[in-house]
Amino acid sequence: MSKILYEDESYIIRGACFDIYKEFRNRHKEKIYNVALFRCLKRQGLKVEREKQIPIHFQGEKVGVYIPDIVIGNRILIELKCKPCITKEDISQFWYYIKVTGFRLGFLVNFGSENGVEIIRRIYGSE
Repeated sequence: MSKILYEDESYIIRGACFDIYKEFRNRHKEKIYNVALFRCLKRQGLKVEREKQIPIHFQGEKVGVYIPDIVIGNRILIELKCKPCITKEDISQFWYYIKVTGFRLGFLVNFGSENGVEIIRRIYGSE
């Protein structure tokens, strides 16, 4: 049986997202969910950073920065959305962010759906 990458952190992240949606539903702007998730994950004991600047390099030179919504322990990237549904473009952009930043695991979380929080968990690279 294969082990889940960052299993404990993944469980905490998913639980926090469900708790936040249960309380707020889909009634707020993305910033509210961002702050709520940051505080919830911090209370759970995770090393959490908001809007951390991650340098992007091209041919060995820095060409810009990517600023994810939340980073957990310098190894998990979280991107938040607050819209009726996640689109193919959202998923494609999210996948690119994971790839270009070198993170192995990412979560794309949408709090905007009327049908509950949408959570997409993606692993980049081989185990």
